[in-house]
Order: sequence, then structure tokens, then C-alpha cells
Amino acid sequence: MQPSSPSPSALSRRTMLAGAAALAGTATWAVGTPAEAATVSAEGSASAAVSGAKGRRDKAVVFRNVRPFGAAKPTDLVVVDGRVFDGPAPRGAKVVDGGGRIALPSLVDAHIHPDKTTWGGSWVSRKPASGIADYVAQDVELFRSQRRPVAERAYGLMAHAVTRGTRAMRAHADVAPAYGLTGVEGVAEARERLRHALDIQIVAFPQHGVVRTPGTAELLEEAARAGVIDMIGGIDPIGFDDALDEQLDLVFGIADRHGVGVDIHLHDRGEKGIKAMRGIIDRTRALSLAGKVTVSHVFCLPGLTDGELGSLAADLGDQDIALTTVAPSDSLVLPIARLREHGVRVGLGSDGVRDSWSPFGNADMLHRAHLLGWVTDVRLDEELTNCYRVAAHGGADVMGLDHADLEPGAPADFVLVRGECLPQVVVDMPRRDMVVHGGVVVARDGEFLD
Repeated sequence: MQPSSPSPSALSRRTMLAGAAALAGTATWAVGTPAEAATVSAEGSASAAVSGAKGRRDKAVVFRNVRPFGAAKPTDLVVVDGRVFDGPAPRGAKVVDGGGRIALPSLVDAHIHPDKTTWGGSWVSRKPASGIADYVAQDVELFRSQRRPVAERAYGLMAHAVTRGTRAMRAHADVAPAYGLTGVEGVAEARERLRHALDIQIVAFPQHGVVRTPGTAELLEEAARAGVIDMIGGIDPIGFDDALDEQLDLVFGIADRHGVGVDIHLHDRGEKGIKAMRGIIDRTRALSLAGKVTVSHVFCLPGLTDGELGSLAADLGDQDIALTTVAPSDSLVLPIARLREHGVRVGLGSDGVRDSWSPFGNADMLHRAHLLGWVTDVRLDEELTNCYRVAAHGGADVMGLDHADLEPGAPADFVLVRGECLPQVVVDMPRRDMVVHGGVVVARDGEFLD
């Protein structure tokens, strides 16, 4: 989670969250015509077209009459063994009629906190807060007041994200003496239930600090030893923990010993943030963890001069350190295009969803792409398209996933929506009529198919 800037009455996440700029990319699609097939419309029963999501996956499926990326002429999208197939469909392939809908790559949420959510539950009235410590205390109060366990709440939110077209997410789960490993274990349980529909990486996140809260480092070690997590987290080594070297040594040491990655929340601006970034880069290099480290939010980057940014970005690219950001504010938008020049991977995420920090959030990455365009004041079709690309492919890059770009061999992870073209979809955010994961229909008409 990240702190918010003060308003006349109380802090608000909106004024502190980072935005993101655009990524470029192109995609094509496969065309095929099945020799023999039974056809099912997008409005009809998906179970007749593909096997149950938790059962056997059909070897070949044809999604007929779809318009990849809003192409003028409908075509067939052929899927074999969960991948887009370059050629005619095999004999006997199942068929789903797309009804002329646009086919678009599914989206990736590179930064979300599903353990904290109250999604699907009763309304929670929030109290004023004046910093991370206040938010942390309110996290604990909310956790203790919830009758639904983490696994149930996280599952509800993540299943909802699937219905909105999310194919993968990196989930941060709080680890602290106040919770033990309850958050990590709950998210892991939800991950198991959703394995047919959503790819999930789990970060053990020390929201309460690694050093300032005794017992946290031991819990992080325990989570890594148990093999249930993919990454160890950290938070503001200087601004919150006030222990730059001690925190980073602990976090990187655990990651190195257990062969997991690192994903550190960094909200500190100015020299504090830059000093922390340099510490992260140095340890990534020293421990040969290139490609396994991510820094989230990174509020210290937007204020740099072009020369300063270029120097830091070159080091990030050299060590293949990824960045993630969210997009409700224009004041802290990461210079993604400039970062990409140096090979820096940058993803987009939801952050918190209806938790003690904020009543807002919906885990809808199309909405997040829309927000990205809104706060960066884009107008042109290519700019709007780029907003979608950062939501679709930026997070895939961060998570080490193949792009679901509808090209031959790509994962058959896509959504079908009604619309004219991709830029219009980003603006209007139409209902995701069908969501496909690995060639299997996992959601239809906004409903999750368990």
C-alpha cells in the first residue's frame, strides 16, 4: 500500500498514487476455419464450446466471427492446447461464435492488495489518517472486525477481476505480528481455487515495516521457507523503517537464501528515494538477482532531470529491475517511454481495493487503463491504445509472462467486447462479454464461471 498526501480534512490515496505513461507494441492474429464443429454463440452456453474450467480442456477451440483489435473484417481465432494457433482449426474443433465482437488481450494487474479488501461485504466507514502508521493501525482494526476470512474476501475480489478481463496479478499480502501469515495463506488458498482462470504471484509484504516492527523479518523468512510466496516485499527503507541498510540487507538476504524475488514499495521522494533506489540496485548487482527485483510506485523518479533519470534508468535496465505504478494522479506519472529506452520493464496495477485506506477501487484493469488516459490527458487514438498496452503487456513483462497479444503461439488469454475500435473501448469501458484463459471460457456476461 502507499501513503496519501494531505487534504484540508484528511489524507487521500488519490493525491499520492502514481500514474503511468504509455507502452508501444503491435499484434496480429491467427485465422482458421474448422472442418467440422459444433457452434455456440457468445450469448449461449460456453460449456458446450469448452469443457468445464476445472475439468478437461478441449484440445482445439475456434472463436468464430471476432475482430482482433477492432479489425474491420471478422475472422476466426483458433486455439490449440491453450495457445493461439497459426493455421486452420483441426477437424472436430469446438466453436464459439463471437458475434462480431472485438477480441483484445487480457490484462495484467501488476500490483494489488487482495488480502485487505472488504469487497463483497458490508460498507466500512473510514477514519481520518495522517500517515502510514495511522493506516497500518486501521488495517489491523479492519482485519479484526471482518467476519469473512482472508481467503473468502480475496477470492471474491480476484474472481471479480477475472470477469473484468484480468489474466494475471501480483498480489501483495501483509505479513506482520498482528496477522502472522494469515494474509499470505488466505491469498494462497484463493490462488489455488482460481488456478484455472488466473495466474497469481504472491508477495509477502511487510506493511508495518521490516525493522520497526520486531518479529516481521522472522515471518518473512518463514513465508519464504514455506514455499508459498514468490517474492519478499519491503517498504520505504528510509522514510518509514528508518533503517536503509538493515532493511535491504534483511529483504535481499531472505530472497537470496530462498530463491525468491523482491518487490519493494518505495514512496519516498527526493534524495531519500534516490538513495534507496541506489541501495536496491547495488544489492541486485551484488547478489546476481537481475530480473528478479521490482520497485513499486517509485515516487522519486518523476522529479528528476533528464540527465539524472537517464543515469538511473540505465542502471535499472542493466540490472533488469522492473517498476510498477498506478494511475489516479498526474503529478507522479512514471516516464515510461524514457524508461523503456533503457529496457526497464514497467507495469500497471490496481493497488488497494475498498480497504481501510480508501473506499475506492474495483480491480478492473480496463478501468485502470481508462484512468491512465484520463490523468495523462491523452487524446489521440494511438495514445489511448498505448494505455491499453501498458495494462495488457506492461504487467506481463513485470511478471515474466508471455504477451497475450493474439499472435501465433501466444497464450489464448483474451476478452470479447462490443465496440468500434480499441481507443473507443478504453474510453467507454464496455462490459466484458466473454473472458478466455488458456482457451477456456472463464467468465461470461460479467459472471465468473467457477
